[in-house]
Order: sequence, then structure tokens, then C-alpha cells
Amino acid sequence: MSKKTAFINCTILDGTKDMIPQENMTVLVEDKKIIDIKKSNDTLSGYDVIDLDGRYLLPGLINLHVHLPGSGKPSDKAQSPEKVQKLMKNPISRFVVRKMCTNYAKTQLLSGTTTIRTVGGLGNIDSTIRNKINSGEILGPRMLVSDMAISVPGGHMAGVLAYEATSEEECKALIRKVAENKPDLIKLMVTGGVLDATVKGEPGVLRMPYEYVKACCDEAHKLGYPVAAHVESPEGVKVALKAGVDTIEHGAVMDEEILSLFKEKGASNICTISPGLPLAKLDPKLTGSTELTKFNGNIVLDGIISSAKAALENDIPVGLGTDSACPFITQYDMWRELYYFSKFVGVSNSFAIHTATLKNAEIIGLDKEIGSIEIGKYADMLIVDKNPIDDLKALRTPYMVVANGNVIKEPKIKKIAVIEDALDSQL
Repeated sequence: MSKKTAFINCTILDGTKDMIPQENMTVLVEDKKIIDIKKSNDTLSGYDVIDLDGRYLLPGLINLHVHLPGSGKPSDKAQSPEKVQKLMKNPISRFVVRKMCTNYAKTQLLSGTTTIRTVGGLGNIDSTIRNKINSGEILGPRMLVSDMAISVPGGHMAGVLAYEATSEEECKALIRKVAENKPDLIKLMVTGGVLDATVKGEPGVLRMPYEYVKACCDEAHKLGYPVAAHVESPEGVKVALKAGVDTIEHGAVMDEEILSLFKEKGASNICTISPGLPLAKLDPKLTGSTELTKFNGNIVLDGIISSAKAALENDIPVGLGTDSACPFITQYDMWRELYYFSKFVGVSNSFAIHTATLKNAEIIGLDKEIGSIEIGKYADMLIVDKNPIDDLKALRTPYMVVANGNVIKEPKIKKIAVIEDALDSQL
């Protein structure tokens, strides 16, 4: 993008809670930031003019729950900790993995997601990619990263996307180890998940004891990092919040104690309907789900939806993320999370857009920089042909994406047909 760019003849959806379409507008951008917003009736000189011909311009989407090491293909097999560690020790295979993750980050951007928050990756690959994007060396979204998470032996993603802590002191030491690469947040795996549950009716079993969670939170906060936690049971939510976690990822059914803890701690709930829906709703023959997985998947899905509803009813901040790389969760389908949020939680389409833009920016502390179409903010923008307030499916095929000083016209993404067909059956 040239230093001065004018996006003319657009209909603005600004990302605010009460947004209404603003027709026939011009957005002036200079040095990556919005410097003016006005009616499209002036002659512009000195600007590179892009005529959007009435299309809808809104803030770029923000995905608060991303794992980069995977496409979401249902044929992808979970790798053993031993195999993952072997891959990461070999310079050649590590380079290949980093290249794969770099491409998936770019896919997020091309789909209209201009900011991602990674919550569990391989080694320091995520922070390396972030640094290359920030330096302008490669094209990608704005990234907030956690690098490796902290888990316990037998815990969620232990030895794969998470280190294993066996004591409070080791928890603190591992936080300091992750902090060496200057991440943006710390991720904890407090409970198990659907795919590693062993008992019917007991997904999200507490794996990390309170003392470990608190030790991690205390050390992370001392170093200036917020803490996100994978949690899929009420017990886990209580432990995480009491210990000082800042965001509950996924969530579970809330009772009065949980609601009180959220408010007391000022924590946010990150809603991720996308990973639960395939396990709970799709044909087990397609997903490879067992009776155990499907039963537990329904419990977790219901808990995620229920917790989002309860949080909204009680003025607890709710954000959105996809949990990309899980089975049937691609790196390009953030629009589906908005659609599910509207369909299952019962919010309006405009509120879903607001949540995935300005509210998500508020939760990660970047609302002064991104999240809305506003003078002084970065020009992270998504342009689509039709009004997503009328139909959120308008977001699935961007006409243009603007981010990090780059204008990407008619971005192309190679989509996975089996996933598209299966998930479209749930629309």
C-alpha cells in the first residue's frame, strides 16, 4: 500500500456494538493508519484511490484461539510426544514445520482475520513467525503468541504443544523458559479435553492442581504476561479463576460461584464453538468419533454455549476464537465461529461482528489500536461484497483484506472440500 491510500465508495460497518451501515463513505489511510473518515464527495489528490463500488468495509476479524501446527484435515493424525520432539530437534524437519505454520498464519490473514492469538505452539516457532511479520520480512496477520503452553504429565497436549511441569517450582521455571522468547501471553492446560477423555460423561477432568496453576499465574503476572487457560469443566473453571487466570478458553456450565469469580477476577470467557460442533453433530463415520467422544463432545459443546450465554447475561466479557488445527477446524474459517455464535448463543449478526472485532480487541488490550474503523487506528480491514449483518456467510469470501500496510485484492485460499461440505450441512 502506498503511504496515502483512499478507499472510496464503501459502506462502513465500524465494529462498534450499535453499528449501522454508513453508505457512500471514504476511508483515508496514511502510513498504515486511518487518518480520516468522510463522505465520498471530495476530489482527492496525492492518494492512491481504491474504489470499492459500494462494498462493505469492516474491521479485520480477530481470532483469539489459534494453534498453527495443523490444517484441520480430519485425516491428520495426532502425533506422539516422542515423534514431535524428534521433529523439533532435527533442523530440517523443524524448518519444514515452521514453513507450514507460516503458511497457515498467512491463510488466516487471507481469510480476513487480520489478528490472531496463538495459544499453544511448537517450541518458539510462533514467536519467530511473529517477529518476521513485524519486521516486514514476511506477510501475515498481527500475532499475539504464547509459544509452548504449560501442562502436566498426562495432561492436555503434554509433550506436544505443552511442557510438562511436575512441581510448583518447575511451573515457575517453565514460565521463565517460555518468557525467554518474549511471548505476548502464557497458556496453561488446566483440564483435559474431549479427545483425551477416558470416561464417558467426564470430559475436561482437572489435570493441573490449584497450586500449580497459581504458581504459573503468579510467575507470569510478575513478568507482565496475561494467562489463558484451556478449561472444559466447572471444577477446572473454579480452580483457574481462583488461581488468577485472565481468560478461560472454551468454558463450562456456570454456577453462581463461577459467575462471582469471573467478576471478582475481571476475567473473560473465550467462546470456541467450532471444535465441539463436529464431534457432537457430524456423523461419527466422517469424524472418526467413538461413542465416548461423541457423548463427551456434546457435554463440552453444551458447556461452551451455556457459559457464553451466562457470561453475556451477567456482563462478563466474551470473546471468540476457533481452536484452529483441531479436527474439522481450518485456518480460514473464523467466519463460522461468528455464525455459530449467532445461531447457538442467540446474539444478533451485528453483535457477533462486534465481538469478533472490537470486543476481542478489548479483551487483548489492543482496542486503542485495532478492532474498529476509527480515526487513529491501524487500517486492519476486511472488505466483502454483501452486508454481513444480513447474512454472516458474506464473510466467507473476502473481496479484499488490508493489514500491516498491505492491500490484498481478491485473496485466494485453497479450501478442504470434505470439511466445507460437512460443516455447510450444519448452516
